[in-house]
Amino acid sequence: MSHPHRSESANTSSAQAAPSSPAAQSPSPAQEVTLRGFQELIRRMYVEKDIQRGVDGTFMWLIEEVGELAAALRSGTPEQQREEFADVLAWLTTIANVVGVDLTQAILEKYGQGCPGCGHWECTCSDEEKP
Repeated sequence: MSHPHRSESANTSSAQAAPSSPAAQSPSPAQEVTLRGFQELIRRMYVEKDIQRGVDGTFMWLIEEVGELAAALRSGTPEQQREEFADVLAWLTTIANVVGVDLTQAILEKYGQGCPGCGHWECTCSDEEKP
């Protein structure tokens, strides 16, 4: 599955496929993508399908993508690895959207003051600890 949510509906109308306004356009390849912007992009593209599928169904897609990433890391090309990283991030973002978690806020709360284990910007936790 190289495209998130692709298998959900192979037949999309042109009204669904085309952005409704210039503000709804996806970022151009030359633009930097922020986590907040990516989460909003995934929300705009898929939120109705994602809500209908629910957390459990969406989580299963995430796990499938993690498996595909593992295979790509073992024996895939750099292009395949990039695709699978993007898919894992997209499905994780989808789950956050379904449950109403702002990923930017969550990351800042957890990691915005340094390592959650030791509090330093360069982790000094022992290797046996999970920071």
